[in-house]
Amino acid sequence: MRTTSLFLLISVISLNTAFAQQTQVSSDSQTIESSYLILPRIEVVPIKDTKADRQYELYIKLPEAYSENEDTQYPVLYFTDAIWHVEILSSSTEFLMENTILVGISWQKDIAEDLKKEQGEHVSRYRDYSVSPSGNTENQEKYKFGQADTHLDFIRNDVINYVESNYRTDPDRRSYFGYSLGGLFGCYVLLAQPDTFKNYILGSPSLWRDNPLLSELASEEGLNANVFVSHGDEEKELGPHIEEFVALLKNREDESLSLQQVMINGSHQTAFPMTSVRGVTWLSEVIEE
Repeated sequence: MRTTSLFLLISVISLNTAFAQQTQVSSDSQTIESSYLILPRIEVVPIKDTKADRQYELYIKLPEAYSENEDTQYPVLYFTDAIWHVEILSSSTEFLMENTILVGISWQKDIAEDLKKEQGEHVSRYRDYSVSPSGNTENQEKYKFGQADTHLDFIRNDVINYVESNYRTDPDRRSYFGYSLGGLFGCYVLLAQPDTFKNYILGSPSLWRDNPLLSELASEEGLNANVFVSHGDEEKELGPHIEEFVALLKNREDESLSLQQVMINGSHQTAFPMTSVRGVTWLSEVIEE
């Protein structure tokens, strides 16, 4: 049954990508203009980081039966890099966790245009998801690395408060998904303020130079969390840093921490799809326990 569901899931993702492309179809000498597919049930909500005075967006998807079950409180899966991850997480949860609210957190929308032109729409993730400043003075001045603490305050004080004030959520079943730099940010949240989420999916976290700093953050108090950590078997340079982080968690001997480590076939890029599906599969089982 799980194999069949996985096949259907991959098929749905492929179809979504195909329909999202804008094409021109010529038929009997007539040109038909196609349009973009809008993902169903996903609302885009503007939200402001009230302390840092920065503008973001939330991609919110409610369960199909949300309006019918007025007494139900739903688990919420929050994720960073929203535009990159929303399709695969929407498809995955549709099959594996249909009674879950999705909340994607965008990159900063009102960031300087020169930075967008130089690095792309995602440039704010360098600042928001990184834990420590860059040793390169020019890069640090330009990108302001190391403001994960500021972004976490935004998520705790603005994002979560908004979601829990406007939707029927279960605060005890908050989850986080992050990949690469988003995975690093999740590692930071887990150790700095673990009560932000109950469950953490940390895919190929970019732990190139932040393990010592993360170690300093770790308190002696129990983390009280379920954690899924993975990386691709071809990530030879990043892998040892992730193993070091996993060892840090294991050495705590924390009875309140449940840790699942998974090796995914592929590189940093190609491991992503299966990381998403396997992470959501793990989460579906944890939520049901």
